[in-house]
Amino acid sequence: MAGFSSIIGHEQIKVHLQNAISMDKVSHAYIFNGPDKSGKMMLAKSFAMALQCQQNTTEGCMGCRSCKQALSGNHPDIIYLRHEKPNTISVDDIRKQVNSDILVKPYASPYKIYIVDEAEKMSQQAQNALLKTIEEPPAYAIILLLTTNADSFLPTILSRCITLNLKAVADSTIRAFLMEEYQIPDYKADVCTAFAQGNVGKAIQLAGSEEFNEIKTSALQLLRRVKEIELYEMMEAIKQISSYKLEITDYFDIMAIWYRDVLFYKATSDANHLIFKDEVYNIKKQASKSSYEGLETIIKALGKAKQRLNANVNFELVMELLLLTIKEN
Repeated sequence: MAGFSSIIGHEQIKVHLQNAISMDKVSHAYIFNGPDKSGKMMLAKSFAMALQCQQNTTEGCMGCRSCKQALSGNHPDIIYLRHEKPNTISVDDIRKQVNSDILVKPYASPYKIYIVDEAEKMSQQAQNALLKTIEEPPAYAIILLLTTNADSFLPTILSRCITLNLKAVADSTIRAFLMEEYQIPDYKADVCTAFAQGNVGKAIQLAGSEEFNEIKTSALQLLRRVKEIELYEMMEAIKQISSYKLEITDYFDIMAIWYRDVLFYKATSDANHLIFKDEVYNIKKQASKSSYEGLETIIKALGKAKQRLNANVNFELVMELLLLTIKEN
C-alpha cells in the first residue's frame, strides 16, 4: 500500500476523499461499500495515512514518521478493530475497542481513526453501541466502516455516515494493469479480467492462482467432451467437480463465458473478441453444432444452477440436471 495514487480505479472516491482533506471537511464516519477484494481496505488505509500525514498532504508524503507508521500498520492513532468470533462483531468488541478507547485523545496525531473491516458482521447490539459513539463523537474521531453489504446496517447508522459505493473498474484498465504489473500474456489477462467483473483484487488473485488454472482446465476439458460422454462418465465428472465446491461459482462462470464465446462466434464469426482465444478451435466446432436457442438455454441453465446451489439444493442433483441440459442442447 502506497497511497491513493497506487489504487487502480475508484477515481471519484479518491477525489472525494482528497477534497475532504484539502477543504477540511472530513466527516466523522464513512461507509466503504463494495464486493470482497474491491479495494475498500486500500482506500481506507490511504485515507487514514493522508489524514495523519505530518506534511499535510492529501496523498501522504510516505516519508514522515506518521506515514511510515501507517505504511507498516503500526500507527498508534490508526486502530483496526479485531474480532475473535469469525462471523460476528460483538457488542463487547465495539465497547472495548471503539467506545472506551475513543475517549482517550490521539497520541501524536490530529485524528484518531478506527477501521472496522467486515462491518456487516456487527450484531444489532454492536450497531446500537456504535451508534451512540457516531451520534456524539469527539472532534478528533473518525470511524471507517468497510462492508460488502451496507444494507445490513441500521437506518440510523446509514443516516449518520457518508456512504461511498465502490463501482466496477473498467475492464480495459484491469487488463492493462495485469499485463504491465504481472507480465502475463494478453489471453490470460482477458480471462482474469472477464472473471473479475470490475474487481481489481479478484483479478490480481486469479492472475496468480494455480487453483484457478486447474479449475479452468477441468471445466474446459469437460465442455469439449460433454456431448460425447456417457451418463456414467458424466457422474465421474460430477464427483471431480464436487472437489471444487468452494470455487464452484468460478467453475460455472468459466462454463458460462465459454458458451458466451460460442454464441458470440456463431453470431459474428469474429475470433478476435473471444475471451477464451486459446480455445478458438473448440469454440468454432461447438458454434457449428449448436443452435442459438440451445446456447441460450445452456447459459440460462448455468445461472439457474448457481441460484440452486446458493439455495442449498443437493449438489449432485444440480450438476446432473445442468449437464443433461448441456448434453441435450
